[in-house]
Amino acid sequence: MPPMLYRAAKLVALPAMRMLWRPSIEGRAHVPEQGPAILASNHLSAIDSFILPALLPRPVRFVAKNEYFTGNPLVALWMRSFGTVAVDRENVSAARSVLEAAVDVLKAGELFGIYPEGTRSPDGRLYRGKIGVAWLALTTGAPVIPVAMLNTDRALPPGSRVPRPVRVGVRIGPPMTFTGDPGSARDRRSVTDEVMAAIQRLSGQEYVPRYAASVKAASR
Repeated sequence: MPPMLYRAAKLVALPAMRMLWRPSIEGRAHVPEQGPAILASNHLSAIDSFILPALLPRPVRFVAKNEYFTGNPLVALWMRSFGTVAVDRENVSAARSVLEAAVDVLKAGELFGIYPEGTRSPDGRLYRGKIGVAWLALTTGAPVIPVAMLNTDRALPPGSRVPRPVRVGVRIGPPMTFTGDPGSARDRRSVTDEVMAAIQRLSGQEYVPRYAASVKAASR
């Protein structure tokens, strides 16, 4: 991503965030000053992908669906400014595209942000993690840093376009390193469950052993 564009976006975003949400951050020292790492976070609101990078000294790359880049030009510029990777989520190989993009980011020595739940929580609870985070960790050897976003669902609830002046926070845990076979379903499940348990300890959310996407689909 262009460094000047990123710094400019952060320069604009951070004062606005501080004024509206007074964000706090705990455990910032757990994020390495250099080298690759996977930031695995719960996902409560669309603003999660902006608040976390704004509060860290290093850029964090996330993925987002293509529609964000082809709709509102201001949103597209904002996404590109923060180095967001565009992915076609309607494509049958979307999950593989996300992981391949993530591997490239980590090989370049950057930070990659991922939401193991795969989608925003429909009700504020923490749902079962998908195994992509484990595959990334076992394939690249990059450490996983658990992250908890706090109160962001109250600051901008799903479906809402108007932000609310609610204090939000970020809580970061110590890095987790894993060994195992990325091709082993058992290893991927075990690592994913460990990561989700770490996120749950940080967030204090109630854990639901179901996938959030299935819960959303059942409620339609």
